[in-house]
This record gives sequence, C-alpha cells and structure tokens, in this order.
Amino acid sequence: MRKLIVLLAASALAGCVNMAPPHERPALPTAPDYPQAFAGDVTLGQRATDVAWQDFFADPQLEVLIARAIERNRDLAVAVAQIEEARGLYRIQDADRLPTVGASADAARTRGPSLTGAGTDTTSRYSVGVGVTSFELDFWGRVKNLSEAARSQYLATEQAERAFRLALVRDVASTYFASRGAEEQIALAEATVTSRKEGLRIAKRRLDAGVTSALDYRQSETLLTQAETQLASLKLGKAQADNFLAVLTGGPVSGPLPAPLPLVAQAQSPVLTAGLPSDLLVARPDILAAEERLRAARANVGAARAAFFPSISLTGNLGFASGSLDNLFSNDGFGWSFGPSIRLPIFDFGRNKGNLTVAEARENIAVATYERTVQGAFREVADALAGRRFLAEQVEAQERGTLAQRRIADLARKRYREGVSTYLEVLDAERNLFAAEQALVEIRRAQVDNLVTLYVALGGGLVERR
Repeated sequence: MRKLIVLLAASALAGCVNMAPPHERPALPTAPDYPQAFAGDVTLGQRATDVAWQDFFADPQLEVLIARAIERNRDLAVAVAQIEEARGLYRIQDADRLPTVGASADAARTRGPSLTGAGTDTTSRYSVGVGVTSFELDFWGRVKNLSEAARSQYLATEQAERAFRLALVRDVASTYFASRGAEEQIALAEATVTSRKEGLRIAKRRLDAGVTSALDYRQSETLLTQAETQLASLKLGKAQADNFLAVLTGGPVSGPLPAPLPLVAQAQSPVLTAGLPSDLLVARPDILAAEERLRAARANVGAARAAFFPSISLTGNLGFASGSLDNLFSNDGFGWSFGPSIRLPIFDFGRNKGNLTVAEARENIAVATYERTVQGAFREVADALAGRRFLAEQVEAQERGTLAQRRIADLARKRYREGVSTYLEVLDAERNLFAAEQALVEIRRAQVDNLVTLYVALGGGLVERR
C-alpha cells in the first residue's frame, strides 16, 4: 500500500518542467484607431456586445426568423456537435495526466501430470488485486502540453461555433433585407407596368386617331416591355432570396408571421460605438478561436521538445493470491510488485527533430493566421463604419434625386400633351424615374445591411434578451 501511495505522490509531482513557448498575444497588426474620417466619436453610443440581437433588430418578423435559424439551422447543429467532439477528445487526452487504477480478479483450476511422476494433480489458484499500468511521469511536460493543446482546440471549437452563430444572424438578416427590398421593388415595378399599360392604351388611341405617329406608339411599347422585364427579374431575385432564407431557418416557418417593416424603418437601430481595434481581441469569437489555436500550436511545440528527453513510466500492482479460496485474503497471500521503466531516444533517424520542425512551423502558421484574422476584423469594422456614414449620405442624395426625376417626368408628360416636345423626352424621363426609384430601394437595403454588418463585426449578436 505504501508503494502505491508513493506512486500516486510521484504523479502529483509530475510536470515540473514546461518546454512550451510562453503564450503572448502578437502585437496588434493594425492601426491603434479607426480612421477618424468616418469612425466618429468612439465614446458615443452602445457597445455592440451589450446589445441583445432582439433589441437591435426592429422588425418583429426578422426576430422570429433569426430565432428559428438559431434553433433549427443544420450547419449550426454541426458546429454544436463538433464542440462535444472536441470536449470528448480533451477529456481523453487529459486523462493521461493521472494514473489509471484498475482492479482484477482471476480464478484458475488446472489438471496435469503430478510433479512426483505418478498420476495427475489438480491445482487451483485465485487472485485479486489493484494496479497501475504504464503511467508516465511527466517530468518534461509532454503529457501536460498535449492536454493543454487538446483543451485549446476544444475552446477554439467553442469559439468557432459562436462565430458561426454570428455569421448566421448576419446571413439571415441580409437575406431577409434582400427579400424585403425585392418586394418593394416589385411593388414599384407592378405600379409602373400598370401605368405604362394605360399609357400604351392612350398612345394606341392617339395613333388610331392620327394625332401621333407610329414612332410614339412603339416608344410607349418599349417603356412597357422594359418595366415587364425588370418585374420578372425582381420576382426571380425574391424567389431565390426566400429559398435561401428557408435553408438558413432550417425549413419553412409554420404559423402566421408578424407584419414586416418597410426598409426605411429598418435603419432605426441603436447607435453603436466603434470603440478601439484592441477591443475586437476579446469581442470577436473568430479572433478568440485563432488565439486558442495559437495556444494549441505552442503547447504542441512543448510536447515535441519533451520527446528528446527520457520517458519514465511506472507499473505497480498489489493484491492477494492463494491456491485456496478460503485463504485468499490471508497475510500469507498478500503480495505487491513495482517496476519503473525508462526510454531514452538515441537514434531515431531524425523523427523527433522532424516532429519539432513541424510543430514550430505550425506555430508560425498559427501566428500569421491570428494576425490575418485581426486584420480582417479591423477591415470589416472600418468598412462598415465608412458605410454607416457614406451610405446614409447616399440615401439622402438619392431621395432628393428621385424627387427631382419625378418632377422631370411630370413636366415631360405635360410638355408632350401640350405639343411642346416629342415623346422621346417622355421616354427618357420615365426611364430615369424608374431607375431612380429602384436605385433608392437598393441603397436603402444596402444601408440596413451595412448596419447589421457593423453590429456583427463589433461582436454583437451573441447576447440574448433577458
């Protein structure tokens, strides 16, 4: 029993040396601040990480769709299952840091020639005991580093699932806005088709009466076919957006949905503060996942370095053995065994050196991947901040331009009726008005889509409303 206690105490002292490189975050590979031209005052507004996604989105129908996607999306289910897989692998690897104690019991009855040479003898043997088999004393930290690498991989998988969840929220919102934008454009196109059909009817009557030429009639017909073509294209785009939305939400959403909001009302979201680029290091799950993978790579370097040193393992057993079951647990039947073993690599044809080279190369890859992830996050936020400012200006300018085009179209139609201008002037004005109205809807969609991108890029979307 004392030997077994000594064995367990030795395991507690294992791992006295850690050969893994110390973990430090690489220097921030970006500017310390976002460009002031469009970042605004970083002290104003709410942090995206403090705003629940239910509070960020104003559209009640979109809230339902996002909730369904989080609940039923198949890719998200795969990401969650991968977390469980990584957790199990970590538990397996971490178990090697402690000795495995097993119990055994055996009974054997043998009949064979007698040792005296006369006749046969029947012998019995019974045993019961506990033991530890091949437990490695981790003096160089090899087992500990392998466990740390498995733990970091598990944490990286967990952060990757959170990053996918954010991407899912963004994709659902973006696809929903595309569907809503197409619906508004379809309404405009249908109204335009109706108006131009009426214009074509009037043009036909004027042609039959000899008031206008066939050219005016054909130009009016061209206006109608242009609107009909655009209408068919918009219906195709909406159908594709709805189909993709059904995939993101895990299937059709049953039951009546709340009434949606128009695009112009979708931009009424909380004002978000940009903060500092360094805030992204703890707010974005993709950056945290890259950092955990860097930790794992450095732990694997420590394990590869430890392979150059001797490996010491212990095997121990104690128990009782007897030829009689009645006397099995007597003092005469008690026994124990204890055996250390050492393995020292001498000539392995460069295998350990090759493993260390691979581990160090993977550490360098992990560092570069982390820096690239940080740079990508910085660019996403900077782009979204620029979009928040300049898309708002673009929407305002487009609204004024659409109003001006509507007035031009009214004047062109009036001038044509009074005989001051040709129908070509009406044709150009109608085309420009239709294009301006469609562009206004598209820019509004881009604006609300960009606000969602900024929210997710700053790490928002993980908090649930309490």
